Amino acid sequence: MEPGDRAEALNCAAPDTGNMEILHMFGTDEQRRQWLKPLLDGEIRSAFSMTEPAVASSDARNIETTISRDGGDYVINGRKWWTSGASDPRCKILIVMGRTNPDAAAHQQQSMILVPMDTPGVTIIRSTPVFGWQDQHGHCEVSYDNVRVPATNLLGEEGSGFAIAQARLGPGRIHHCMRALGGAERALALMVDRARNRVAFGRPLAEQGVVQQAIAKSRNEIDQARLLCEKAAWTIDQHGNKEARHLVAMIKAVAPQVACDVIDRAIQVHGAAGVSDDTPLARLYSWHRAMRIFDGPDEVHLRSIARAELGREKSAFASAVTRHG
Repeated sequence: MEPGDRAEALNCAAPDTGNMEILHMFGTDEQRRQWLKPLLDGEIRSAFSMTEPAVASSDARNIETTISRDGGDYVINGRKWWTSGASDPRCKILIVMGRTNPDAAAHQQQSMILVPMDTPGVTIIRSTPVFGWQDQHGHCEVSYDNVRVPATNLLGEEGSGFAIAQARLGPGRIHHCMRALGGAERALALMVDRARNRVAFGRPLAEQGVVQQAIAKSRNEIDQARLLCEKAAWTIDQHGNKEARHLVAMIKAVAPQVACDVIDRAIQVHGAAGVSDDTPLARLYSWHRAMRIFDGPDEVHLRSIARAELGREKSAFASAVTRHG
């Protein structure tokens, strides 16, 4: 069973896990009854609609989709893409992020709202291919044209969308990193199997020093990344998202890169078979290479890590000066 199949079987696939957490943390009792329970039971699927084609969505304050109050309703207008899972026939609910008050402070302009998939005005324009492949449930471009939903569909309060996004993204990034480690483990297992069974120049590849190094490096990197991932997850559990922010940034920058490196070595050991559809490696690589962009590109996380480190060094220096001054 492939890692993606296991996530499906265990009902822990993206974006459902993050959406479950949003509903659990910010949903009303009625919203949880209507949407969270069937999600947890695996009866329906969901989609998260935040990223937009016309703006740099790694900065969530850029979002241009509007959510306008009209009496007892909200009316949504805009265009999103990379709305993963929206083309799954089981997808019944979208969580949409948009601007409710453009005059508010930058971090209080956005809100999140629940939009049933069958609401008039919701149109799936296309499912965007990734490295030439169509994902099973799609990464969709979606148009919202005067989409009207009851005001009771709002998640949290008006202006809380950015805060909700941050609450979702911390654990959500951990989920992605766990999936990346699963993909890396799968690639390493395939590499080891190929090395044991493929004979070149009169002996198995497993006896070639360069292949042994590829296997050893891969095991080291996977286990190092797993420990960092577990530390970040433990910190979220014990101290909350804010205290874990720099650790989440670290693992989000590390795990997808480790997966890409391990998968690349596995492809090399497989030779031509590695870039064909006869093995899952090429598709694994495409997904994990994309992971270095979604939920924040590497550069954003590395900047966050550097700022945390520079701030820590400054504080430590100031403390030392005070003690010995």
